[in-house]
Amino acid sequence: MTLRAGLRGQTVLVTGGAGFIGSHLVDRLLADGAAHVVVVDNLFLGDEANLQAALATGKATFYRDDIEFATSLQYIFAKHAIDTVFNCATKALNYSFLNPANAFATNATGVLNLLELQRAGRFKTLCHFSTSEVYGTAVYEPMDEQHPRNPTTTYAAGKAAADMAVESYVRMFDVDAFIVRPFNNYGPRQNHKGMLAGIIPLTAWRLLNGIAPEIHGTGQQSRDFIYVSDTVDAVVKLYDVMPAGENINISTDNQITVEQLIHRICDYFGYAGEIPRKEARKSDVLCHNASNERVQKLIDYQLTSFDTGLAQTLAWYRDTLGPKGERA
Repeated sequence: MTLRAGLRGQTVLVTGGAGFIGSHLVDRLLADGAAHVVVVDNLFLGDEANLQAALATGKATFYRDDIEFATSLQYIFAKHAIDTVFNCATKALNYSFLNPANAFATNATGVLNLLELQRAGRFKTLCHFSTSEVYGTAVYEPMDEQHPRNPTTTYAAGKAAADMAVESYVRMFDVDAFIVRPFNNYGPRQNHKGMLAGIIPLTAWRLLNGIAPEIHGTGQQSRDFIYVSDTVDAVVKLYDVMPAGENINISTDNQITVEQLIHRICDYFGYAGEIPRKEARKSDVLCHNASNERVQKLIDYQLTSFDTGLAQTLAWYRDTLGPKGERA
């Protein structure tokens, strides 16, 4: 049953829209006929280059600002008549080991600022991006939407708090908000720089620069990887049908260990050298194997095979990263 009229012709705000998932969502919204897409991103991990194509259309506006500050959002809402907000703003999981309090606060404060604007009638619908990390290590498999939330980092705890804020505002004030919970996204534009990088782009960057890849811990930690364009496709389809106050997994039927993944990336780049072992990251989730049964019932759910998605991703990094690991 269709609950909303669709995104065509709307003015949409994407927070964190210069980031990995956010920038792909911006491109998709414009392709699907959004009248205008407003992007706010503090460029903590985002990159304005990710918005090059979107800004070239003349139908996107970019603000380098921070949704942790209510006044920044108030300024943007004063300039634009926003219909829908997609909240992708966050800071990388690894950042919580450097600044645990701010990692928590970013996730919780940003969504509260948005919910207060929504409660005041400044926009109609909120799609909030959660994370599989709120579940912690699997208690049972596959992990469905009823799986207990057991965050093991302050990043995940902040996301869990944000989820609960969305759910409580729906119950208390009848706002139109729902939660999407992507599992481990990968694909072009994911950050490859420094300790906040994702495992796939970081390993690709290391190999492209003649540096050995690394495995932290046993390497038997498993993840459910989903190609970023599949996540975006699911989100825009779910917009029409997701009930307010509810949450949904966006995942695949694959589970791969970190060790298997590293070896596959090495094979792609023809690396046959040593793979050093490093100390395990504290609080690392050991197992993620998700259920996507609900999302398959709600929408026409299309998935890219991991073989295809990984090859496309590694080709993008090969072609995009220069000899010193900077964008070409």
